[in-house]
Amino acid sequence: MKRNMGLVDRVIRIALAAVVAVLSFTGQLSPVAAIILGILAVVFVVTGIVGFCPLYLPFGISTKRKKAA
Repeated sequence: MKRNMGLVDRVIRIALAAVVAVLSFTGQLSPVAAIILGILAVVFVVTGIVGFCPLYLPFGISTKRKKAA
């Protein structure tokens, strides 16, 4: 598993997961939306921590900066 996510991408994913958590815990989301967005938030946190997004692979996307030579 080679990292394909840059720092900004990872921070945004974790921040979005935090927003979903706050909305869910404050009752701003319907139960169905809370479950669906909660699952998505867990995926965002895991991919943000690990630094690897499997959906980027088929498209050849990488937000990670290349090291200068």
